[in-house]
Amino acid sequence: MEAAFFDLDKTIIAASSTLMIGRPLYRAGLLTRRALMKAGLAQISYRMFGADHDQMERAREEMMAIVKGWSRDQLREIARETVDEVVAPLVFAEALFIIDDHLRHGRLVVIVSSSAQEIVEPLAAHLRVDRVIATKLAVDDAGHYTGEMELYAYGEGKVDAIKEMAVREGISLEDSFAYSDSHTDLPMLEAVGHPLAVNPDRELAKIAAERGWEVLAFERPVTIRTRLAELPRPTPVVSGAALAGAIGSLALYWLMRSRRS
Repeated sequence: MEAAFFDLDKTIIAASSTLMIGRPLYRAGLLTRRALMKAGLAQISYRMFGADHDQMERAREEMMAIVKGWSRDQLREIARETVDEVVAPLVFAEALFIIDDHLRHGRLVVIVSSSAQEIVEPLAAHLRVDRVIATKLAVDDAGHYTGEMELYAYGEGKVDAIKEMAVREGISLEDSFAYSDSHTDLPMLEAVGHPLAVNPDRELAKIAAERGWEVLAFERPVTIRTRLAELPRPTPVVSGAALAGAIGSLALYWLMRSRRS
């Protein structure tokens, strides 16, 4: 079996999935105004400059401190209720096209993200992607976060989870694909036979050029909230009549243009 592994933030969507739900969390009383403002500034910085290893580590530590004591069910419900509002308008059309292409070829599509599983799973369901590898936060017997992690899906943590899935499900990593924008995902890209850099940061762009990896430019975030709701399962996301002309052709254009550059 072949698979396609997609980083989430700035690869499928144009921003940080975790930071984007800051306002809904504030409305629910889980974030202070100061924390909300800090999340907003972090979102702007992330969209403009990305995040390096040190920033990711600081974000991890801060996230653990903030969510300690929260209800897992409450976070899951907030993410499910707000994913259409805050994430769907920022999905890259080019990513939808490529996901659809992999599904057409019978490949398993997996979103691999350092964001919390409770946030990633509703978004994946919105995109009609069934498989997710994401950060798992530890909970106590009452279902509240303890401030610890069971799995940190970042760096080597992503690769370990991918390899476990490959063994479990008979996936040939040599024949599989991986997509990411960040040099922090270099281990994941190196783990497959077909690594692709998407809107790469400076470090990843340099590595991709040195190794001859394909570089893709994703440039068009689109709103898919109503269109996805109308597409019956298992119709591929972008192959429905409502999307094929508008999104499919645009995505193909940008994909082919990026391959020529």
